[in-house]
Parts: sequence; C-alpha cells; structure tokens
Amino acid sequence: MAGQKIQAPKGVSEYMPPRSDVFEFVREALIDPARRAGYSLMELPVFEDTELFTRGVGASTDVVSKEMYTFTDRGDRSITLRPEGTAGVMRAVIEHGLDRGALPIKVWYSGAFFRAERPQAGRYRQFYQVGIEAIGLDDPAIDAEVIAIADAGFRAIGLTKFRLDLTSLGDSQSRAAHRVDLLKFIATLDLDEATAARASINPLRLFDDKREEMKNAMAKAPLLMDYLSDASRAHFEQVKKYLNVLGISYVLNPRMVRGLDYYTGTTFEFVHELLGAQSGIGGGGRYDGLMQELGGQELSGIGFGLGIDRAVLAAEAEGVISNELFVSDLLIIPLGELAKERALVIAAGLRADNKTVEIAFGDRALKGAMKAADKSGARYVVVLGDSEIASGHVELKEMNTGATASVRIDSLINEL
Repeated sequence: MAGQKIQAPKGVSEYMPPRSDVFEFVREALIDPARRAGYSLMELPVFEDTELFTRGVGASTDVVSKEMYTFTDRGDRSITLRPEGTAGVMRAVIEHGLDRGALPIKVWYSGAFFRAERPQAGRYRQFYQVGIEAIGLDDPAIDAEVIAIADAGFRAIGLTKFRLDLTSLGDSQSRAAHRVDLLKFIATLDLDEATAARASINPLRLFDDKREEMKNAMAKAPLLMDYLSDASRAHFEQVKKYLNVLGISYVLNPRMVRGLDYYTGTTFEFVHELLGAQSGIGGGGRYDGLMQELGGQELSGIGFGLGIDRAVLAAEAEGVISNELFVSDLLIIPLGELAKERALVIAAGLRADNKTVEIAFGDRALKGAMKAADKSGARYVVVLGDSEIASGHVELKEMNTGATASVRIDSLINEL
C-alpha cells in the first residue's frame, strides 16, 4: 500500500520552475547593487541562541513575543530559527572581532527567515530576504548609500510603482524627551492588558498597532519627529539632502516605527502600491546601541532587509519580468549515438562561453524532438546528425521567426 503524500508545512514559500527563475532573477537583482558598492558576503546560521533575539530585537515586539520558532535542542539549550538578519550579523561581528579592523564593516546576506505568522498572500512563515549592514560609522552619507542600494535593487527588477517612506527615530535624548509626553498621552487611553504591557516596555510600539481602534486612538499622539535633538535633526537633514542629490524621492512618515526595537535615527520602508495589505517590500534603518546591547563596542550601524517574496509578487503585479529572460540560447537535437557524443562536447564548449545550452535527450524521433523544441522556448535550435558532423555545418533555426542559416559548428558561439 502506497504511503500518503506528504505536503510542505503551512505558510512556507516554495518556488518551482518556471517561477523559480523569477525568484532567482529578483534575488540577484537585489544583491548586485550591494556587491558593486563594496559589500561582502556574510553567510550565517539559520538558528541562534534565543537570547540573541530577545535582547537584540526587543521583548516588546510581536516578533519576539508571538512569532519566533523557538525550541530546546539536545543539549537543553534554547534555540530560535532566525526571524531577522541584523542581530545575527552583529553577533558574528562581535564574536569574530571584525569591529577591531577597518571600519565601516560592509556585508550582505541572503536566505530564509522564519516567523510564526498567520499565512496569507505575501506573508509567510518561511520567507526570503536580501539584507545589508554597514557598521562602524555614524555618517549620514552611509544612510543615503544604504537606501540608494535598496532603491537600485528594486529598479533593477523593473519596479516603478513603489514609494520610500522615511523618518527619524532620533537619538536617546530625543526619545527620552518624547517618551515623557507619549506616556502621558497613553495614560489617557483605555487599553487592554496586553497592549498596556507592551506600551510599558516600549510605548512606540503602539504606533505599529494595526488595529483600526488603536490607529484612531493614536491619531493625536505626540510624534517623535517633533522632539529630535539638534544633533538628530542635523543628521536627518543631511540624509535628506543626499537623497535629493541622488534623485531618490521619499515621503516623510513621522508615524513609522517598524517592527523591531533596535531602530534609531534614520528609519525607512519601501511600500508597493499594488500589493494590498502586505505592501511593504523592504526597509531598515540605523541601530545605534545594538552592538553594545549584545556585548560589543559602542558602534553605530545601518542596514536593511528586502523581501524577495514580496518583490516577486510586486514584479508579477507590474508585469515587468519577461519569460524570455529565462529561455535557453540553444537546443541541440542529436540524431544517433555519434551525434549525442558530439552534442555533449559542443554544449560544454558553448556553456564555457556563458551560453545556456540544452540537449534533447531520450533518442526521440526528429518530429517529436522539434515539438519539444517549440515547448522549450529556446532561441535557436540545431539538428545534429551524421551529415552535419561530416560537413562541419548545421542549420541554425531561429525559433521566433523560423529563419534558418547554415553555420559552421565551430563558429556557433559567434552566431549565438
């Protein structure tokens, strides 16, 4: 008796061909601007000591209080699947002494992240991100560069229907002054027990509450942007100036706090207009104090996390990625054993020259092989038989137009 089919866990984002080609294209488009800006790969574990996230991300956040996948391992240690990337990067920087070398430390990373959320379109329990971090210098120009790298990634995909929301969460002086008045305001509200407890840990969290009644209750709350210290305001003005110089438009959003407690100063989010409720496609900000909280030096940093899944959905919504990006340059149809040997050699040579080449395996008849060629979407097709091998020439057929040309086998690379 056959076993029952096993399905993937609920809320996991999976990518099968041909959609996986789009996923790979989007991921590489988001990574490439970081590479060209001098950021280096950091490959990190997908699980960490739970304390890293409770201390680093913040106990008042939904991420820590409700959404982490936490378990006890065989050594009776509390382990958590990573819900975000910055805390892990900071742990690695401290552990490996990167903060003792040249600054800033500039790294990028990509992979799966995990949050026990209610699955829906664009919100998954396993999701994928590209992130960067620039650690060690408190320079407004780095803030602008980080934002520009994210903007360049989205534009490399072809996205246009997104906006950049921008704010400043100030320094410790700014937040201390704001906290006094914000707590006074919150004291006038009728809050349930859980919300009141969250506000007592970090009152800014109430700005991030998605319930309509809380949005209405917080409509007249004092805004942190109005409490910025002279230093914070000057830093933020410089960031805006650099973004203006770069031609990157933005919308000031003084109510934005994002979902992680470590953000300070410059904070931003990219929002796509076609994605409905799950419209955020990426964001980040500065996190002064995070390294010190995790046992390292008092160094500033800024970074972002860009949602690959959301960017794929945005690209599909805009219809900006053509399937022609992912077809093979050439399909070789070998007729006979000798032709199959030669096809393997030809394909290997063309692939070494960065061409995408497939071979029609399976010893199908020519008619069946040509039907497969039509379905493959390959740009060009050649039939390789004994006569072609003897003459050293093949008929190169362009599949879109049906045009054919006789070309030498050893000059196929030039023709392609």
